[in-house]
Amino acid sequence: MKTQSLSILGAQVWNGEGFTPRDVHIADGVVVDAPVDGAEQLDASGGWLLPGLIDAHFHAYATSMDGLENERGPLSYAAINGTRRLEKALTRGFTTVRDVAGGDIGLARAIDASLFDSPRYLFTGPALSQTGGHGDPRAEHVDICFSHGHMCEVVDGVDALRLAVRNRLRTGAHAIKIMTSGGVFSLADPLRIPQYSPEEVRAVTEEAARRGSYVAAHAYSSVAVMHSIENGVRSIEHGNLIDATTAEAMAAAGAFLVPTLAAYDAMDRRGAEIGLNEISLAKNSEVLSKGQEAVQLALAAGVQVGFGSDLMGDLEDDQLRGVKLQAEAAGPVETIRSLTEVNAALIGDARAGSLVPGSYGDALLLSENPLELVAALSEPAARLAVVQGGRVVR
Repeated sequence: MKTQSLSILGAQVWNGEGFTPRDVHIADGVVVDAPVDGAEQLDASGGWLLPGLIDAHFHAYATSMDGLENERGPLSYAAINGTRRLEKALTRGFTTVRDVAGGDIGLARAIDASLFDSPRYLFTGPALSQTGGHGDPRAEHVDICFSHGHMCEVVDGVDALRLAVRNRLRTGAHAIKIMTSGGVFSLADPLRIPQYSPEEVRAVTEEAARRGSYVAAHAYSSVAVMHSIENGVRSIEHGNLIDATTAEAMAAAGAFLVPTLAAYDAMDRRGAEIGLNEISLAKNSEVLSKGQEAVQLALAAGVQVGFGSDLMGDLEDDQLRGVKLQAEAAGPVETIRSLTEVNAALIGDARAGSLVPGSYGDALLLSENPLELVAALSEPAARLAVVQGGRVVR
């Protein structure tokens, strides 16, 4: 990933609670205390500077709204299409993404080699699903074999799961993704019922912890979330159907919530016109109205709430609408924290999510104060510049 030196001058800079006027200096891609000789300059006078945003639930390989097409189409097409999805996310101000269900070492190496512009990229590889679980794309009437694809792999049993986790970590995975409840996109599983046995979930979390990693679990209902955190899961993805008691249990366990409000809103507004199946549309209606409430319950209980988009196929251009929806539920301060410091804590990288010395030189320059005009967080026109590693990429 290309880096360079830059001084951002005259901005109001996010300090974790509000904005402070100061200059930000970046040397060789990292924030430093003082300007360096020969650094480029960016006049940010009148602008409002945030750390680069983090999307903790991204899908580079989600080329289609059809599950089997996503999984069984050519990987070369998914990867090339993924480069475009990543480039567009970067221009929106997302300088880091966590790909939970997909991605691989090849895409990560291409990013590290600066073959195309991309956010910093953390991947889990294919998510783990039980037979008939959320990651199994077969409808009830479909009589074909499916074991794995680009985004999900069907793995049953403790020993097989241990091997799958070890192989993902061998090939560079940042974390492990597991499906512990039904989902909107899958065709043959009820939303609320927990998936995998306790022994299977523990096998995954124990193997990940042994390597200094962690597990993110797709889970909607309170019973599925409890099933996950009681067996060692650190990051709950979605969580739309949780109640206050479950939120308190998440806080006590130190688990994160990564809401993905953009996905349900986009499927509700646009799903039918782009061919989303009727089963998924019906499931989506069940979780749509609960997503913002879950964010509020989690924050009230003291859960660390991050941000994710989870957009499939052509819906990927609604990424910033997810920011708008989260700001409606949580307010601008908590939303900025979710997009920066909370997601940085989730991925375990202290260099992300802030603009203090030692941090990545990643920043988003806005034309308006987002604490006064909340729409500035989500409006493309409010983005004056995106900086990654001290390089102005927009």
